[in-house]
Amino acid sequence: MDKIPQPNTTAPRKQDVSRKRRLLVRVLLALGLATVLGFQFNNVHRLSRLQTVPLHADKILDKCRQLNAPAGPPSNFHERTVSDRFESGTPPTLIKNATIWTGRVSGYEVVKGDILLDKGIILAIGDIEQAYLNNFSELNTVDAGGAWVTPGIVDIHSHIGVGSAPDLKGADDTNSLKGLALPWLRSLDGLNTHDDSYQLSISGGLTTANILPGSADAIGGQAFTIKLRSTSERSTSAMLLEPPYTINASYVDPSLPPRWRQMKHACGENPSRVYSGTRMDTIWAFRQAYDTARKIKEEQDTYCEKASAGKWDNLGPFPEDLQWEALVDVLRGRVKVHNHCYEAVDLDGMVRITNEFKFSIAAFHHAHETYLVPDLLKKAYGHPPGVALFATNARYKREAYRGSEFAPRILADSGLQVVMKSDHYVLNSRHLINEAQQAHYYGLASNLALASVTSTPAAIMGLDHRIGLVKTGYDADLVIWDSHPLALGAAPQQVFIDGIAQLETPHVTPKNVQAQKAPKTPNFDKEAQLAVEYDGLPPLTPQPEQAASILFTNVSRVHTRGPKCGISQVYSMSEAGELGAVFVNKGKIICVGLPSICGKQARTFKGDIKVIDLQGGSIAPALTSFGSPLGLEDIQGESSTKDGKVIDPLKSDVPSILGGDGSVIRAVDGLQFSSRDALIAYHAGVTAGISSPISSGFLSGLGTAFTTGAFHKLSKGAVLQDETALHITIGAFTTPSVSTQISLLRRLLNSGGEGDLGEAFKKIIKGEIPIVVAVDSADIMATLITLKREVESETKTPLQVTFIGAAEAHLLAKEIGEAGIGVVLRPVRPFPATWKSRRILPGPPLTAENAASTLIRHNVTVGIGIEESWSARNIRFDAGWVGLEAGEDSISYEQALALASTNLEKLLGLKKGNSDLVAIAHGDFLSFEGKPTAIISEGRNTVDLL
Repeated sequence: MDKIPQPNTTAPRKQDVSRKRRLLVRVLLALGLATVLGFQFNNVHRLSRLQTVPLHADKILDKCRQLNAPAGPPSNFHERTVSDRFESGTPPTLIKNATIWTGRVSGYEVVKGDILLDKGIILAIGDIEQAYLNNFSELNTVDAGGAWVTPGIVDIHSHIGVGSAPDLKGADDTNSLKGLALPWLRSLDGLNTHDDSYQLSISGGLTTANILPGSADAIGGQAFTIKLRSTSERSTSAMLLEPPYTINASYVDPSLPPRWRQMKHACGENPSRVYSGTRMDTIWAFRQAYDTARKIKEEQDTYCEKASAGKWDNLGPFPEDLQWEALVDVLRGRVKVHNHCYEAVDLDGMVRITNEFKFSIAAFHHAHETYLVPDLLKKAYGHPPGVALFATNARYKREAYRGSEFAPRILADSGLQVVMKSDHYVLNSRHLINEAQQAHYYGLASNLALASVTSTPAAIMGLDHRIGLVKTGYDADLVIWDSHPLALGAAPQQVFIDGIAQLETPHVTPKNVQAQKAPKTPNFDKEAQLAVEYDGLPPLTPQPEQAASILFTNVSRVHTRGPKCGISQVYSMSEAGELGAVFVNKGKIICVGLPSICGKQARTFKGDIKVIDLQGGSIAPALTSFGSPLGLEDIQGESSTKDGKVIDPLKSDVPSILGGDGSVIRAVDGLQFSSRDALIAYHAGVTAGISSPISSGFLSGLGTAFTTGAFHKLSKGAVLQDETALHITIGAFTTPSVSTQISLLRRLLNSGGEGDLGEAFKKIIKGEIPIVVAVDSADIMATLITLKREVESETKTPLQVTFIGAAEAHLLAKEIGEAGIGVVLRPVRPFPATWKSRRILPGPPLTAENAASTLIRHNVTVGIGIEESWSARNIRFDAGWVGLEAGEDSISYEQALALASTNLEKLLGLKKGNSDLVAIAHGDFLSFEGKPTAIISEGRNTVDLL
């Protein structure tokens, strides 16, 4: 049988090799497919992720990077060669021979030399080489003649343009009443380019103003900073200084830092009163608003963290809300918050809110009690706020009752930034420099006083890289002054904004050499200490000197009342050759003359003699206040502290039990003594007040005269005269019409009155008492002049007529003088507040004359008045200012004194007059160097030490 062969286990079978090959191919194919599929899967996944990225992701990421970018100018800002506000065609200007207060070196640097301006920028300061100047063709040269030059004045708190002058229906865009927290509103949207205030304020040296919404709301909205000059574009937007790039949600260059924004907050009485709420409601409105902003901010931060990490899935749009974006920016530290806030309780509440929500306050405004709590302000989040103040405007409402003239120096001594502001037109911003002057008078150092209206507000607003200093690369905003800017009555010779001269034909009143230096102000250390010690209410009651005889020594000059209501100088050091002496016994002057003579006469009197060294000071007639409700109110805004308004027969029926339409109210029956405004006025040498019943209608009533320093009505000499003149108003209201008001006056002057009113007009017709008419319009004055002539032609007796207010009296100066009518200018520095008072004579530098000098030149007896009780203390400065503005050739020193004393008393029917005298230490009565030290009262037989 044949043998069967066995399989070889080491040699592959043909069939197995084929199978392995097929398997290998499958594995390789599978691996290849898996690789391809994996690659495709990864690409599909990557593609799906790319599809969720927003179309403008780069812009979103830019926006995220910008969220925490600090506000401020770009690092190369001062490399600019042309200002963004440059007006084409403006020539380069060289100001030569200037005394330049630069604002640098903490306000101590003063440079003698020149300033070169071109393309809206300061190019050079000091000694400028002619070779450099040769590069500028058509160079306009202004010789300052050694005058002081400062940066333009900066007002950190103004409503100019949103509360327009004249005040017409629809012209007030200051406040919204749509809710407590309105951060989305913008003052820009209500800014009127036709406000008559702009040019007036420029003429006072104001170049920049921060336009705030009002204080009716807790968060009133966004503020905008403007330059006041008119522009070729004539638009509101063209006035803006560094508005935020996002002003209309426009694209923002991510390479640029954001610009500073401004916002208004308010706490305390104003929002509470407007919304009939409480401080608790206002603080809750703040917290609720900031909590809303905080949530949006946190959502944005979370969003940007994810976007920056590339986590776009389900991220959605950028979280933002146009209504709240400005408040979110506050939390990001890019908004300067300006907080209207008075009392310690409100200041404390706002400090707590800043720490709760982590934002800073740029400045507390008004802030009357900040000087009592400086350490509280230092607890605010981020940095202590600055403080924006009035100098002496206080006590007009409860929150302002503890306000002190020493607040600026106390706060500065505590290391806090101090700013003086206008709140235009609460105060006319044309005279903002006067707030700095007063702050200096009461103790604020001169460098800080000037800084308070230039460099300090610029720094607080985040604009000190371009305004507030005289420095190369800065905006060409400058003021050339006619005297030292802290001297009383200082006025611009020229004002430059963006290098453009703003005064076409400036009128300059020559000032003496003394006016070219900062005033040597009195020492008020003790008074400032007492203000804090007594929590803002230091004792003011006058202290009579117990010694019957007082010898005043080192007296430079003495003025007394002379015959026919005049004022005369009875002693002058310049004439006598040495400082003199005045001996007083029981309030009566016994001797005025050389020390040897008066000293000898003093020794003939029995008893102790107190010697008071006036250190070169003077003695002058005390002044009289008129025009405010002084003596009839304690706090203007608190009805419970006032006598109240009389019933006006043209507006409502007068009860028959009162005498019906024939009744007349007497101010003497409503007198209130020992008010703080009256006592402060007394300490300032204003020892008498004349007030008429408070009225908002045609008939006020019979005025009265009183002593401002009296303790109560039964004190000796408290009431100087029960009844003075009869007071009426024509033209302040038009329902019923002005012609109806004139018709009533005509009837009354033709013996048409009944009862007490008829009896008062009989005295007027006989020329026994004056009729005082509050009137501003020259057209109404012309009618009144004609009416006076009509009555006098019948009675053959001259009427005693006085116009008060009289904003347009200068237009009829000749006719008023010929008619024998007197004028009390009220306010003494005019402002076109209403349509009937818009045609003012502003005085230098806009006009050669002021209203007082024009009227005096036409033989009009002129007095000066005030509008609010707090300003009675400043009457002596008002009188001095009028004289300085007019010049000694127009108004002498004696005439300036008479404006607020003998003239006023004559015009208002005070027959005996105010016989008091004031002893002033260090300087004269009408300057920032004198300090009232004693009141010499012959009528009360006393000398009160102040």
